[in-house]
Amino acid sequence: MKYGYCILLLLAAFLLPDTHAAGGGREITYLPSVEVRDGSVVKENRSVLLTMTVDMSRMRLRTQHTVALTPVLVSRDGASEIAFPPIVVDGRARNNVYLRAQRLESVALPPYHEEEEAQVVIRRRNGREQVYDYAASVPYARWMLEGRIELREEVHGCVNCDEGAAEAMLLPRVLPEFIPSYRLDTIAPEPEPVKVRAETRTARLQFRQDSYRIVPGYKNNRAELDTVSNSIRLVKENDDVKITGIYITGYASPEGSEAHNMTLSENRAKALADYIRSHDGIDGDMLHVAWMGEDWDGLVRELEHYPNLLGRDQVLELIERYPDNRDYCDLQFQKLQPEEIYQRLLNEVYPALRRNEYRIEYNVRNFNIEEARRMVRERPDLLSLTEMYKVADSYGKGTPGYEEVMEAAARYFPYEPAVLNDRALDAIAAERYDEAVELLEGVASVEEPLLLNTLGVAYAGAGAYRKAEDAFLRASEAGCAEARHNLGQVRGVIDQL
Repeated sequence: MKYGYCILLLLAAFLLPDTHAAGGGREITYLPSVEVRDGSVVKENRSVLLTMTVDMSRMRLRTQHTVALTPVLVSRDGASEIAFPPIVVDGRARNNVYLRAQRLESVALPPYHEEEEAQVVIRRRNGREQVYDYAASVPYARWMLEGRIELREEVHGCVNCDEGAAEAMLLPRVLPEFIPSYRLDTIAPEPEPVKVRAETRTARLQFRQDSYRIVPGYKNNRAELDTVSNSIRLVKENDDVKITGIYITGYASPEGSEAHNMTLSENRAKALADYIRSHDGIDGDMLHVAWMGEDWDGLVRELEHYPNLLGRDQVLELIERYPDNRDYCDLQFQKLQPEEIYQRLLNEVYPALRRNEYRIEYNVRNFNIEEARRMVRERPDLLSLTEMYKVADSYGKGTPGYEEVMEAAARYFPYEPAVLNDRALDAIAAERYDEAVELLEGVASVEEPLLLNTLGVAYAGAGAYRKAEDAFLRASEAGCAEARHNLGQVRGVIDQL
């Protein structure tokens, strides 16, 4: 940033020591007779450039004096500073010493006259107009933001002795810190023209060996069948919903051949479908049956529940070794020693694999605002996200009712962009940026540019500016106007790091 600035260093009563001749016990200063105009401090890439016009026309410099005028950039808190190269002004006699010392190595140079130490060495010609256009740079550091430029003077006499020092404020505020202003927006919930819901449950019916006929009184079958019927009845009797299909999938455990178990899982799934059709009054066209045979993935999951099972690691190793020959794998199970390993598989692990999973799918009618308010408490799973948002808005943001509905939305629609975005916006508003990042990282994509834009703001708040820049760039390329604005903002921050 540039400054048009004219400094008349004549306010000595406030900034500088009194000006008196040496010998009177007072220090000598020439600062009041120096005028600085058009001071400018600009950051250029990783350097800070200072330019100014220094007018020495009013200076009456003693012939034996050297004056060093050093601009210094000081941090806002005064803890850090860096000096620019000084302007050195010589009286006539001192300048002659300087010129002679350049020729004769035995003669000591006056202060600040070493090569590359001063920006310029000027011989003052009293009574004449002398103006110097100063330009020098120093390496940039972040502490320089909101700093100030001071002009410090040192006066040296005939034998290089110190005869005076003073300082004045040159530019009171330089390199203003860039404060970004990020833009955020909400995402409208995706409309749900037809509310499709489903309930998935498991029926663990017991069959006699190699049988697929359901015997209600056998072992725990009565309780399992009652659970199935009750699940269906609760949906059928709900006037707000209409069953569209029941999907049954049969599974078997690994003992026996794959082909036999595939057929067994098919017949047992069909047996449950027949029972539901005859006992629960479900039309056959609404029943859909599938069968998966031996459930090896389920076996691996089930073994996780038995960390101390005898031979567990050996069983898992065999499963991994023979993925394409499951009959042979089961045969190897039977050969494991001691025999107790296989017996415990049969008795403790395999029963959970023999099952029918059934999914009841149904459509839900739409609710008006009063009905939806009631459903938030009774059956929030039957509401669409749009209905939840309408209910929340009816209470007003920040009210207990609003918070209750939004918590329900987060439970039932945790991965919907609108919900994720709103949760992240709340975290950002509370300056919990890491929480917002955790919510969005990995789910935001260019298909949801507003979500990606929110992630960028969360990154920026957490200090991950390069990640924020990337998120904003991707979102802006996907057409997000807020992200285009934010990209410029975060780049302004990055430029000052």
